[in-house]
Amino acid sequence: MADISSDASSTAIDVRPLARRPMLEISGVSKSFGATQVLCDVSLSVAPGEVVVVIGPSGSGKTTLLRCINLLEDYEEGTITVDGAPIGYRRRGSERIRMSERDIAAARATIGMVFQSFNLFPHMTVLRNIAAAPVRVKGAPRETAEARARELLAMVGLSDKAAEHPARLSGGQQQRVAIARALAMDPKIMLFDEVTSALDPELVGEVLAAMQQLAQGGMTMVVVTHEMSFARDIADRIVFIDGGVIVEQGKPDEILFAPRTNRVRAFLKRYNDRYRI
Repeated sequence: MADISSDASSTAIDVRPLARRPMLEISGVSKSFGATQVLCDVSLSVAPGEVVVVIGPSGSGKTTLLRCINLLEDYEEGTITVDGAPIGYRRRGSERIRMSERDIAAARATIGMVFQSFNLFPHMTVLRNIAAAPVRVKGAPRETAEARARELLAMVGLSDKAAEHPARLSGGQQQRVAIARALAMDPKIMLFDEVTSALDPELVGEVLAAMQQLAQGGMTMVVVTHEMSFARDIADRIVFIDGGVIVEQGKPDEILFAPRTNRVRAFLKRYNDRYRI
């Protein structure tokens, strides 16, 4: 796999001291499905280049939070901004106004998201899967988009798969193509939703390696995962969510080795053998 860390990380070092606002700002976000409240007054700030890993039990609101950031799920209260630009709603005094669909689409284009399922177009080659969105959404020339797609394939270690169709790839390879496809839109932030959960154990490492390379290159990332060793290695901060609220957050060692709350300690009991908690 090509090493992108040196050039990208040097850019990040130059940019971060100048940053005056978070890359992601979530303020008082609440979301319900019918009578069930899934998120309750959630607030979270993510700095440029920061990697935040979100953990918690199934049904705690982790995936819903990611989907609200990208407005794949609407949210009833609060605001979300990416690099200062609102996502979904603007504030006019105390009034909360929904943005136009055109503005929402433009804001969403700044956010890359990779899902549990690969969602690749089966009738397109790997190269076309990656180049399609920049051509269709941004109006990029096809030659430019395909050249960028080849660069991204090299980055995720799949230069030799450009002409293949997804069905001929392993699950780990398909997920790396999905990462490259999200990066082709030059997002300001990347969201990852349990991207290894559908993979055989022997394929998990290659996907996590691609994500770790992004982190080392300075990409702002919010990662929902159950891979605790990966969370420990990649995260600048771990956030524990349960019942739609942030219970605890802190540096990886603080959360994984010395959690402050009984709820987090109980959740991490299953990892006792590995972490000796």
